[in-house]
Amino acid sequence: MEPGINGGLLIRKGEAPAEGQAVNAYVCTMQVDNIDEMIVKVEAHGGKVALQKFAFPGMAWQAYYKDTEGNIFGLHQPDVNAK
Repeated sequence: MEPGINGGLLIRKGEAPAEGQAVNAYVCTMQVDNIDEMIVKVEAHGGKVALQKFAFPGMAWQAYYKDTEGNIFGLHQPDVNAK
């Protein structure tokens, strides 16, 4: 097992956030090997764009999505060639 942050996702126990509501907890960001492939999978399973893919120049690609319950999450692909 690789060292790093471990965690899990739980089923929501209350109402989903209202459309346009500010983030009321934290945004979980997951590192992925290929952000473009993951974006296709997220959208195929009902995820909606919260913030289009963008570059942290010289560091990584990043994107934010809403899941089917309205939770915002991030995708992060390290890439020193991102621009």
